[in-house]
Amino acid sequence: MHLSVRKKLELEAIIGLEVHVQLKTKSKMFCCCNNRDDQPPNSAICPICTGQPGTLPLPNQQAIDWAVMTALALGCQINQESKFDRKNYFYPDLPKGYQISQYDKPFGFSGTLRLPIDGQEKTFRIHRLHLEEDAGKLIHPTGADYSLVDLNRAGTPLMEIVSEPDFRTPAEAKAYVQELQLIMRYLGVSDADMEKGHLRCDANVSLRPKGESQLYPKSEVKNMNSFKAIERALAFEIERQRGLWEDGSAPTTGSTRGWNESTQKTEDQRTKEKAADYRYFPEPDIPPIIISDEHVATLREGTKALPSDVRRRLREMYGLDEKNADGLVHDPGLEKYFEEVVTEFRGYMESAGSPDSARRDWEATKSRRSQSIANWLLNRISTEHRGEHGLPVPATDIGRMLWMLDQGEINAPASTQIYEAMIKTKKGPHALMQELGLEQMSDTGAISQAVQEVMANNKKVVADVKTGKTAAMQFLVGQVMKATKGKANPTVVQAAVKKALEQ
Repeated sequence: MHLSVRKKLELEAIIGLEVHVQLKTKSKMFCCCNNRDDQPPNSAICPICTGQPGTLPLPNQQAIDWAVMTALALGCQINQESKFDRKNYFYPDLPKGYQISQYDKPFGFSGTLRLPIDGQEKTFRIHRLHLEEDAGKLIHPTGADYSLVDLNRAGTPLMEIVSEPDFRTPAEAKAYVQELQLIMRYLGVSDADMEKGHLRCDANVSLRPKGESQLYPKSEVKNMNSFKAIERALAFEIERQRGLWEDGSAPTTGSTRGWNESTQKTEDQRTKEKAADYRYFPEPDIPPIIISDEHVATLREGTKALPSDVRRRLREMYGLDEKNADGLVHDPGLEKYFEEVVTEFRGYMESAGSPDSARRDWEATKSRRSQSIANWLLNRISTEHRGEHGLPVPATDIGRMLWMLDQGEINAPASTQIYEAMIKTKKGPHALMQELGLEQMSDTGAISQAVQEVMANNKKVVADVKTGKTAAMQFLVGQVMKATKGKANPTVVQAAVKKALEQ
């Protein structure tokens, strides 16, 4: 008898993303209704955005400019003769029965986005960037057998960025959407808040045997409203499809699935539509949009300060590693503050010696010192310390305090205490150090005396260290710090404890 064993398939995921970005223009895409998202339901609507007969849409120039500027930031080619089209479908929150969108002549196409992922730069291609109007919003009250519709969002300018199927892992997809969020915020075109629906992501997912180049039927996964949801939904869908392949029943048709946050599963919704299902045709009420070379050049000027540029500058100018550079890039306000603090820090360096020697010292140590400054800011300046006017302590005071820390005048715990006190009192760091008695003790004689007293009171711990339990040494260091009320220089304490144990 011969037994046949099915070989386990080596499959790879093929993922493409469709990211929708709600633009924060003052008015809607084709009418003058207020575009804020904090208004009472159905209060920001008019005959145009509710699709009343006889009304005519008027394109929002600001939305078009922002779409072109974003396309340029993503390295896209620009269709300088573009047009709007009607996309026909019926849904309760789409009052017109069609959506004004773009089909064959989007504003941008053939772009790229490069991302640092796990220490390597990866390139993801962008298929197109187009502009359309958003639909309204359905609200499903818990336990009710009816739904409510709010049309405030109907007609809001919505930019759609469609990638090529270049992603192979959920982590890559998540990083891409996070970078798009950053770019929108740097450009100032959207708050890109996923919780508020300003940025929404749909993913097309399929599998194929490794080594093949053809694409198989895909599932479009919707309702992913957070970065964690993107990662989890894609991971689940990949494993679901992997099971189908391994059971010999790989998908033969495309489908649309929704992510259920409560069950942590994707659920079948409907078969996936194709372009023909939407019956696209040119929007008859809006003429073609012509964008001149001069206007493109003007819009390109608005794309200079992008996350990738800032990330590169932080690495090259300050010697920051990828983690700290990325941490600052994700907080533009803190990144600007970091550069101001470094400038102040260098000023105190120069005031302590000659400018020439200070410059040489900085060049020799800038990576280490910049890393320390970035670490301090990222670890201690939390969102609750931000007021409506930004960061609460002037960069000059933080620069002075971090110079005091660098020079050993204070230690790290004291720097946190001084920072908290600066927020409350608005006093300078040196005055607070003296007022609070936080000047660091570096007197080796006084520290050695404290070490001897601690060792005399902890003879068992000392014996443990001497028999090879080296981890117990940190207990002795901690006791010395406690005995000196946290004022002792930890480096000096560490050396003194080690020297005493060797005797």
